[in-house]
Amino acid sequence: MPVLSYILTALGAYLLGSIPTGFLAAKAKGIDIRSVGSGNIGATNAMRVLGKPAGIAVLLMDALKGFGAVWLCQVWLCYSIPPQLLGAPLAGFETHSIIAGIFAVLGHNYTCWLKFKGGKGIATTAGVYLALAPWALLVGLVVFILAVLITRYVSVGSIAAAIALPATVWIMSPNNLLLGIVTTALGALAIYKHKSNLRRLMAGTENRLGQKKETK
Repeated sequence: MPVLSYILTALGAYLLGSIPTGFLAAKAKGIDIRSVGSGNIGATNAMRVLGKPAGIAVLLMDALKGFGAVWLCQVWLCYSIPPQLLGAPLAGFETHSIIAGIFAVLGHNYTCWLKFKGGKGIATTAGVYLALAPWALLVGLVVFILAVLITRYVSVGSIAAAIALPATVWIMSPNNLLLGIVTTALGALAIYKHKSNLRRLMAGTENRLGQKKETK
């Protein structure tokens, strides 16, 4: 299989994922989101700093980056690359799609436009798995919602989903070794990106969902 097609897939997905939507939304209002709230450019901090409408818009756009990277890769494979260059069509198609998903998340988490500092990748990962493994994503989403409802911590929901998603992929697709390994790695990355949240949780200083509004 041509190495060039892998490189182009990774580069294109990274650049799409690297669009710092939360930063741009805040910048449009004259705010540097990196200096307020948690300092993160993701949807949770955008919602806290910019309000629900802007936060939801950032959430959807971050998810769209992940879904779009995989979907555009698949369209490109279907219409631009001769079938004989893909070797075994199913294997080549799936491998390229997974690579697109990986690099979309890496682009969001380590965007080249902000000195390789970005978000935590939860929404972008959700978009990727909407394209790659929608049923596993559904399980992860249910776990996320339940964890947030029970604890009132978005970070706990995100970490719980980062554990549930790879576990579900291994259960539902036990023969897809590549997808299982990649999903586990992305889950571990998501948990690592929440290290500051974990410290605040242990210190009892993590913000609960809706806490800011209640203290006004």
